[in-house]
Amino acid sequence: MQKADVITSIVISAHGLARIAARDAGNDASSAQWRALSILERQGGMRLGALAATARTTQPGMTRLIGSLAHAGLVERAADPDDSRATLVTPTPRGLEALHAWRTELRDSLAPRFSALTDEDWSALQRAAEILASRTVGSTPPTNPETTTDTTTGERA
Repeated sequence: MQKADVITSIVISAHGLARIAARDAGNDASSAQWRALSILERQGGMRLGALAATARTTQPGMTRLIGSLAHAGLVERAADPDDSRATLVTPTPRGLEALHAWRTELRDSLAPRFSALTDEDWSALQRAAEILASRTVGSTPPTNPETTTDTTTGERA
């Protein structure tokens, strides 16, 4: 396997693991919900358009998702203090608790698949996780309104 193919394999395997874990855990929530909450946990409050861009979804789709998350008490919506036409979305304590519980479900669902790994294998996985984390930090679009795209005009603000 060539070096570049390893990256592709990791991405495909990670998607597969996430699907297996969600199925095995029996969690009915969509992956889009967890992705949005994870982004908000990492980034803090974000404009709806920036959240949609970061999650790689449409703004109307994110608006619907955030509406259902707000109805469930997992996020709060408020007017942006810098621009009342824009909406800021923040996770609630209940939303963060749900996110952490979901991560625990994923971990516990996948644990049996990894139970036979050696200490050497665990060390390799830990190092791989550290490397992957270092390559994804800061990879989301900035939340600063001056560096985001205005979703009504498509221009950089």
